[in-house]
Amino acid sequence: MNNQKQQKPTLTGQRFKTRKRDEKERFDPTQFQESIVQGLNQTGTDLEAVAKFLDASGAKLDYRRYAETLFDILVAGGMLAPGGTLSDDMTRTEYCLFTASEDLETMQAYAQLLLFLKGFTESERNKLAMLTGILLANGNISASILNSLFNENLVKEGVSAAFAVKLFKSWINEKDINSVSASLRKVGMDNRLMELFPANKRSCEHFSKYFTDAGLKELSDFARNQQSIGARKELQKELQEQMSRGETLKDIIAYVREEMKKTSISEQTMIGIVWTSVMSSVEWNKKEELVTEQAIKLLKQYSPLLKAFTSQGLSELTLLLKIQEYCYDNIHFMKAFQKIVVLLYKAVVLSEEVILKWYTESHVAKGKSVFLEQMKKFVEWLKNAEEESESEEEEGD
Repeated sequence: MNNQKQQKPTLTGQRFKTRKRDEKERFDPTQFQESIVQGLNQTGTDLEAVAKFLDASGAKLDYRRYAETLFDILVAGGMLAPGGTLSDDMTRTEYCLFTASEDLETMQAYAQLLLFLKGFTESERNKLAMLTGILLANGNISASILNSLFNENLVKEGVSAAFAVKLFKSWINEKDINSVSASLRKVGMDNRLMELFPANKRSCEHFSKYFTDAGLKELSDFARNQQSIGARKELQKELQEQMSRGETLKDIIAYVREEMKKTSISEQTMIGIVWTSVMSSVEWNKKEELVTEQAIKLLKQYSPLLKAFTSQGLSELTLLLKIQEYCYDNIHFMKAFQKIVVLLYKAVVLSEEVILKWYTESHVAKGKSVFLEQMKKFVEWLKNAEEESESEEEEGD
């Protein structure tokens, strides 16, 4: 028997594959640059096409890992060497900020493209947001660049809201909320701030808590106010349409009450909306007396609607002041103020207490002397009627 230990066979010419989890991917910004630059040069200068290329490439290339390189390419055309110069030995792209046309529209387009990218780390996005806020505060760029924050993917992932917090903090720190609100109104974005959140979180309560907790109560209050203004405008539009369709007063009143519950609009605010909606039906292409006559007819028709939302003395006074301002602002109605007030008094919309309060102390300056003179005889009649009523009650006692 051969006691010699047999030699084990060996495999030659084959290599075992290393498991993927054991491999460490090599950091190669040069190769990353080559891929991006080649794609940009093939895409051309169409912004939409470039955005699609970058979006599609994000699935294959690690934007987060190469965020700094990507930023260099989009701003300067290629990776920056030490000292801030472009490396001569690498392919560059002409599609970058430094080679673009020197005009505001082009700069806004580049800003939108940069804000669209999700490749930056949270810290890098925060820095970009703060810088953007400073540039906005100083008027270097237009608030229209914020449109890119409403990108569906950015909103869904929470990037938009987080970016907005840093941006608005920086902006308000440089200026104030009045500057911010004016800029947002100018580009029609004052009513869009809720869109920074996904649809299921798009409420005043969530918005208010999110930005208040972030130290931006001023912005929260502004957005809430804008939301309320928008809701009031929509409500008034719908109310006018219901009137034009000839819907019943019962249905209109039910609709308005439901909207008051939904939007938390006070009765004082609502009576102003109802008044404006009724008077919006007045046709102005007639003679003064015919316009007045038509308005009186409308107010008779809709007096139950006005009555439904003047259950409080403050609401009555609000309506009376609205009437005063309306008659002053519309010259056709300067002589009709007393007629309107008496009509609504007879329809039990305005009480004598509120009319007397308005006459003695609560009127506004607009047309004061004209309207007080118109109301003088009626007020005297109210006072006499009140005195007679009191004396009758005393006699009865």
